[in-house]
Amino acid sequence: MVKNTEIKLSAIARDLKKSPSEALVIGVGQGPDGPVLLENPLTAKSAEALAGSLKVLGVTGAADQLIRLPGLPETGASVLVLTGLGKVRDGQKISEESLRRAAGSAVRQLAGLSSVTIAFPTAALGDVAAVAEGASFGAYSFTDHRSEKNGLKDPVKTAVIFTELAEDRNLPQTLKRAALIGKAVNATRSLVNQPPSHLYPESFAEAAKELSKGLPVKVTVWDEKRLEKEGFGGIMGVGKGSTRQPRLVKVEYSPAKATAKIALVGKGITFDTGGISIKPALGMGDMKSDMAGAAVVLNTVLALAGLGVPVKATAWLCIAENMPSGAATRPADVLKMFGGKTVEVLNTDAEGRLVMADGIVAASQEYPDAIIDVATLTGAQLIALGNRTAGVMGADSVTAPLKAAADRAGELLWPMPLPEELRPSLDSQVADLANIGERHGGMMTAAVFLQEFVGKGKDGEPIPWAHIDIAGPSFNNGSPYGYTPKQGTGCTVRTLVAYAEDLLAASA
Repeated sequence: MVKNTEIKLSAIARDLKKSPSEALVIGVGQGPDGPVLLENPLTAKSAEALAGSLKVLGVTGAADQLIRLPGLPETGASVLVLTGLGKVRDGQKISEESLRRAAGSAVRQLAGLSSVTIAFPTAALGDVAAVAEGASFGAYSFTDHRSEKNGLKDPVKTAVIFTELAEDRNLPQTLKRAALIGKAVNATRSLVNQPPSHLYPESFAEAAKELSKGLPVKVTVWDEKRLEKEGFGGIMGVGKGSTRQPRLVKVEYSPAKATAKIALVGKGITFDTGGISIKPALGMGDMKSDMAGAAVVLNTVLALAGLGVPVKATAWLCIAENMPSGAATRPADVLKMFGGKTVEVLNTDAEGRLVMADGIVAASQEYPDAIIDVATLTGAQLIALGNRTAGVMGADSVTAPLKAAADRAGELLWPMPLPEELRPSLDSQVADLANIGERHGGMMTAAVFLQEFVGKGKDGEPIPWAHIDIAGPSFNNGSPYGYTPKQGTGCTVRTLVAYAEDLLAASA
């Protein structure tokens, strides 16, 4: 199901000729007075000549710019590549995210080559990690369903990072982490990119098992019979309109010496027509991506297991296909959710919150330290925050660390409030609550709905919870940029892994 693309990562500190590659990539920044050749392994004479020729060559240093030149004998590479890192200032350190994006952009654009050496300024291991991650993200392609390549190029297979830190004893673990993060992000992308003819609830559950092989995790699958028997009314209510019946998948990573316990709940609508409240035809094909949240939480847990992070993490994949049929849920129907609450369905296209509610209740019953749900939940997220920034809402004790983790990981995440006045708009005349409410601020209204299903911990207090809406940043309809390809982006995996690592550091 998931044919992942992975890149081999290594590092050297000197003598490029001893580790030859097809291309040597060096960086150029946008300085106040023009392009600036950044720190590189060229001889002083070559570097001076190249720096003096940048403007003539049309090099600006802008992000995503890539210029190929004939290689120099001293580099052991047949091609010299100049890639832009964006704006730089004297005395200011280049950010890790700038390094990550530039490395990813270069590797992405150099598809067709087998090996590259990347020589960017790397003053700390965090810089090396950023370059390695960017290379991993850039070496991605999705060709599963093509009968022939038609000019498509294979991604770069090997990336060597030129850095003075190549002999650092912590470098092997740094590169291992980057490779595992890259694998998790790219697996998420490939799941999102799968067509709904191939990825549906049953096959998604099988893919979760397949991706889990060889890792210390336990996978449990609820089929439609068990879901019906145990009262998962939200998942069943959304999925019963399709001939391809819903699934709930639980993926548990339980290390022996776990210092924290988190639950991750993901929306897995493998295709969303809107149900009876059917969507317009224009753009409906993008709704194959409505399962991105489930792909994110799955691959986050698998990454944590691969890294051996001593944090217990459980992913709950709430999977259904939202189709209109004679068996489908109708507007005005009432569903009895897992846990007993009832919901009047006023709009069947507000289905994600219904499957997520069941998952949040199930997660609550295991009393985790925190619950984080991830979903492509609302078009209102794009209106509020655009295509690249996810919204996070919930308890400050979870949203603040998530924002810090996102900043560290280089992802865009912005906290939003949960105004009290939105809750009355979800009142129903016939059930405990309705599945839609105030339209303005709809991203927050959806989160207020989900909050109703967060359980209490053993102390009797609500379990700390956060909701991340990734409707915009999970799928790129525009041109590729940095390490981000078209279609599935794999966003939020890095943030959640960083969040778990931060929990570990806080408990040390």
